[in-house]
Amino acid sequence: MSVSVKSKIEDNASQLTAGERKLATAILADYPFSGLASIQELSQRSEVSAASISRFMVKIGLSGYQEFQRDLITELKEGNRSPAHAHSGTREIEGGYLNDFLEKTVQQMAIAGDAITEDQFLRVCQAFSNKKRSVYTLGGRISDTIAAHLSFHLRQARDGVYHLPQNPESWPDYLLRMRPGDMFFIVDFRRYQAALHRLAEQAHQERGAEIILMTDKWISPIARHASEVLAVPIDSGTLWDTYSSALAVTEAIVTRIAEDNWDETRTRIEAWDALRPVGKDKV
Repeated sequence: MSVSVKSKIEDNASQLTAGERKLATAILADYPFSGLASIQELSQRSEVSAASISRFMVKIGLSGYQEFQRDLITELKEGNRSPAHAHSGTREIEGGYLNDFLEKTVQQMAIAGDAITEDQFLRVCQAFSNKKRSVYTLGGRISDTIAAHLSFHLRQARDGVYHLPQNPESWPDYLLRMRPGDMFFIVDFRRYQAALHRLAEQAHQERGAEIILMTDKWISPIARHASEVLAVPIDSGTLWDTYSSALAVTEAIVTRIAEDNWDETRTRIEAWDALRPVGKDKV
């Protein structure tokens, strides 16, 4: 069997520029269907020029966009599909609601695993591990729980981690703390928030912060300011979007960081626990 387009992208992941990584994320987030659009549509969605897309195709070993689309169509015909197609459309409940829902969650995990390459995952972990760079986190109205989760666990592995409050009136204080090269982890899922976009723009352009964006396959506008875009599936085919895969990816990041620096992490957790308030009252 010939090498899939997805494998070609992953094999060349370490050679990609920041703009090419955004393009790769846009393709893998809804693979293989994302590549069936016109080059102009993919350009608009990924915010990468058509000329850059053509150069990207050559870099991963294809002659151009036409060969890219022909290969994707061949993969579909051969049934060599990515798990990314699993989310397309609702289906009847099989065997009970809970088991059916959990099965969909497993499918979402598989999609996330395909959309985020191991190289990208390691780059993000290394960036958050660098103690010379402070880490700031914030999410949207609901997705802020993901940002808070990363912040809480990362603080137990290193210092210099700050979770911004939801109140925009407090944001200037944190912006003024940011230094060039600091990391800003932002979670922004569909029904994107304009205030978050503006904050990301200020952090990147005015304070020199590096943006790590977690978003969905539709890609938040914040991507234009981000050096890394983690596109995770959220469409569950039910009433609400699901953040299961987003939480799993977040936990994988903080766990990898803690385990890679376990001696320091253990020392910090022990010191943390020693300072926690302990109730003395007995019931």
